[in-house]
Amino acid sequence: MAEKKKSFRNKTIDFSLQEGKVYFDRCIFDADLSIDKIMNKTINGDTFEIMKNLPKKFVDLLIVDPPYNLSKNFNGRKFNEMNNEDYAKYTEEWLKLVLPLLKDDASIYVCCDWKTSVTIGNILPKYLKVRNRITWQREKGRGSKENWKNAMEDIWFATKNGFWKFNLDDVKVRKRVIAPYKKDGIPKDWKETELGKFRDTCPSNFWDDISIPYWSMSENTAHPTQKPEKLIAKLILASSNKGDVVFDPFLGSGTTSVVAKKLGRRYVGIELDKTYCAWAEKRLETAETNRNIQGYRGGVFWERNTGAEQDKLKEFDNAICFFEQ
Repeated sequence: MAEKKKSFRNKTIDFSLQEGKVYFDRCIFDADLSIDKIMNKTINGDTFEIMKNLPKKFVDLLIVDPPYNLSKNFNGRKFNEMNNEDYAKYTEEWLKLVLPLLKDDASIYVCCDWKTSVTIGNILPKYLKVRNRITWQREKGRGSKENWKNAMEDIWFATKNGFWKFNLDDVKVRKRVIAPYKKDGIPKDWKETELGKFRDTCPSNFWDDISIPYWSMSENTAHPTQKPEKLIAKLILASSNKGDVVFDPFLGSGTTSVVAKKLGRRYVGIELDKTYCAWAEKRLETAETNRNIQGYRGGVFWERNTGAEQDKLKEFDNAICFFEQ
């Protein structure tokens, strides 16, 4: 039987370690973990060991997407579901290791599902100042016949101290105006474009504008729990400035590092699986020439299904220029 070939429209990154050796060779995995050595690099190895030897207070923004407490196969390496007490110990173990790496004004975001959110939400206040819990709509999959479909995930937002960065204007959402209000015949707090009426609104802690990467999107990889670039972009733009250091100790296929690079930040990521490291480096190479982030255009995030989500960027040029005048 002939081997099934991938459609030319399928952009999913899914190559073997042997095929991606040139990318894996760009990673670091030796004992020298000085700040100059690790900056803008993917570190291959056990994050619980590596973090013990990283420089102190070098992180401006921490984004953590640890394995959820589910039995999962990560490229042949299995993560087995634990009881709640053991998962709590697992969480505290990585948290205690990462705390010395944070600058005094650092912000922290921790991703979790509905089950682990309860555990993590109870642990974080012991060590950090919890500011909010973001819930985002992860609309993917067929659902369950005997239960409600799990379509939501949480991200806990915390800070190390009582002072932190939050760039509100950088994370506003452009939404369609359903009931436009005018004052003296002039649009109030919205603008009309060739594509419709829009308003730039302050973001809430519920996000329903995220699209999960799929096979025809260039950011998509075969990683089983990949986060969308748009999701991570919101965190990075809100809680860091250009040149700041973004750290991800569970890097996966590289989304945090890739988005940090696209947005002018420095980055450090740790990943245990060598193949995932290679995928991350492939994506970082692509980011040299393609800095687009799906759903983010003209300095704002567009709500889902307004056109920019399907990368119809040219259609929005006039509308964007209108807002920027």
